[in-house]
Parts: sequence; C-alpha cells; structure tokens
Amino acid sequence: MIPYLLMAFLYFFIAILFAVESSFISWQIAPWFNGMVWLRMHFITLGVMTQLVFGVMPALSAKYHGIPRPKMRWDIWLPLNGGIALLLIGIPMVNAVPIIAGGTLVFTATTLLSIQLIKIRRRSEKAEGGSNGRKFYIAGLIFFLIGILVGTGYFTGWIEPLGIVGDAGEVHIHANNWGFMSLVFVGFFIDLYPVWTKRELSNPKAITPIFWMMTLGALGLVISPWVSSKTIAALGALPHTVANIWLLIIAIKPLKGDSNKEAHTPGITHLLFSYFWLFAPLSMAPFVIFDIESPLPASALESTTPQALIYGWLLQFGFAILPYFFYRFFIDEKGAKLGGTWVSFALVNIGSLFLWASILILPMRAVLHGTAYMLWALSFIPVVLDLWGTVKTGMEKAETAVSST
Repeated sequence: MIPYLLMAFLYFFIAILFAVESSFISWQIAPWFNGMVWLRMHFITLGVMTQLVFGVMPALSAKYHGIPRPKMRWDIWLPLNGGIALLLIGIPMVNAVPIIAGGTLVFTATTLLSIQLIKIRRRSEKAEGGSNGRKFYIAGLIFFLIGILVGTGYFTGWIEPLGIVGDAGEVHIHANNWGFMSLVFVGFFIDLYPVWTKRELSNPKAITPIFWMMTLGALGLVISPWVSSKTIAALGALPHTVANIWLLIIAIKPLKGDSNKEAHTPGITHLLFSYFWLFAPLSMAPFVIFDIESPLPASALESTTPQALIYGWLLQFGFAILPYFFYRFFIDEKGAKLGGTWVSFALVNIGSLFLWASILILPMRAVLHGTAYMLWALSFIPVVLDLWGTVKTGMEKAETAVSST
C-alpha cells in the first residue's frame, strides 16, 4: 500500500502549488497559467484520492473478511500511475494521444482492482458479515469505469456511438463524483466509523437501503445527462440526497450529547461538515430540473460548482482520512487517528464560502475567487506537515529495521 500513499503525498503537495497558482491567476499576478482549472481538480481527484482509494480498498476488504492483507499488486499500480501521468500531460495540451492512452491504462487498472475485490470475498472463510463497505467500493469502481469511458470518449469519437445525446461532460463528472467518490467515501465511513469514534452507527440496518438508494440515485444522475432527461435527474437526485442525509443522521446520533473527546475531533468535524458542500450543488438541482429561474448566473454556476464540490467536500474529506491511512500503514494501525486541525477546518470552509460568494458578487468575483484558493492553499499546510511527519517517521522506522537485519 505504501507506493500508493507516496504518490498520494506527491500529488497532495502539487495540489497546494496549483491552489496558489489559481489564486495568483484571479489576482492577475500570474495570468499566463489561466485555463488549467480541470488539470487543477484532477490533481486532487485522479491524483490524491484515486491513489488512496486504490491502495486502501483491498486492505480494508481483506481485514473485514478475515484474510491476510493482499500483497502489493504492481500490475495495478503501474498502469494506474502510468495512465494518470499521461492524462495529466494530455489534459492541458488537449492532446488525444496521451489522453486515450492514459484513459485506457486507468481503465485497465480499475478493472483489475474490481476483480481483486470480488476475489477477496470468495477467499473469505466467513459465510456472513465481513466488510459492509465492500459493495460500496465495487459499485463505485463501476461508476469510475463509466467516467473513464466517457472522458476518453471525447477524443475517440465514442460519444455518439455510446448514445449520449446530452452533455457528455456532465456524464463524466456525475459518474466520478456522485458515483465513484460518493460511494467509496460512504464505504470508508461505514467500515471505519467504529474505529474513528469508538462507537457504532445508530442504525446498522440502514446500510443496505442506503447503498441501494445511493447506487440507483447515482445511476439516475449519470443517465440524466446521457439521455438529456430532467425527469431522470430528479429521480436520481432525490434518493441520492436522502441516502446521504440518512447516513449523516445515523453517524451524528451516537455523537450527540457525548462529552468524549475522541468523538469530537477536527477529523470527525471535517468528515461530517464536508457533506454540506456536497449538498450545496444539489440545492441548485430544482432550478435546473423544473426550469425555475435561478438567482445565480448559470455560466458562473457551471464553471464554479465543480470547484466548490472538489475543494469543499472531497478535499475536506481527504484532510481527515489521509493522515489516518498514512499513520495506519506507515507506522501503527492502533495509534492511527483522523487528521485535520481546527485551523484546516476553518480555512477550507471559509474558502468555500468565498468561492460561492464569488458567484453572487459579480464586481468582486476575481478577488473573492482568488481569496478562496489562497485560503484553500493555506488549509493544506497543517495536513501536509502531519503527512510529512508520518512519512518521515515511517521511512526512518523502515531504515532501522533494514539496518538491524
């Protein structure tokens, strides 16, 4: 798992530089970097979070199914990282060759990981139980395959043969965000909530209906732009939103009124509050679905909402879980705790407020947009220092073990 975490750390550090770069663009300090917004977000999605997901899912699934941790699969790591490198080269160049090659490699790695997760259950001696999160992981990876297929379809001429009559870009985004990341994050939440909080979810029986509501909801949100149907969008958004709210209810209820400090940490707060920024874009859905005139400019919403989603929800979730998994795999599983600080929590959420304010306050849009990204860049610092300390300690521990043999 360590090679995945090292790559995640590299992309995490680069994401800080890109956040500063975006701030400088908005403030007209470095305008020549303009137009790299999608590359910037892919460093977090494809770079940081995908590395974490690919590295962690097999280990978690194996642990909860009572089998030894799987060996490092270089046949998955190499195509994944080779593919991501090619995509990060091809995206800013808008060059079809590296994008198609990269998409093919990432698709291959994702398929191999899905097969590995399916085999883990078959190897398990447990007839029942095991990882409740595993079904979320596999469903999420299926949506990721759809996102890869559509994303590379821009450059291969597949959009028309795939029957996409609506916005293929929305299909790609919805498959990756509402499908892949949403489901995988809930899988982590369900498997590790008892470890993080030292208590159980208030209603474990809700996990199965939450899974089906999220999966079918995500499917509707992917199909809706595929066939250009607002009705299907409504049918997808409703169960997906309700499932996420239900998850938060059964997660918050055991913590309510609890004075235990382990239950009220910056990490838990990061996790729970990040979902506010997941719901913020969904709050705009009725304006689109029912043709209600929105008080917010459509063009600004279309370009800015994905950024708010990535930095407010996905990155904030990552601030909590990245340090946990780093400590768990580099140093010690028992001592691992969720990451983040009250400083990172304040900065990442204030940054999100500034980004949404940039949509509303047109005369100050550039200033507010730049401030949002600078706050986000600063929010990285406590977390990256935590990660670096863990990596350094883990490497020193490994060197000591090698030198003593």
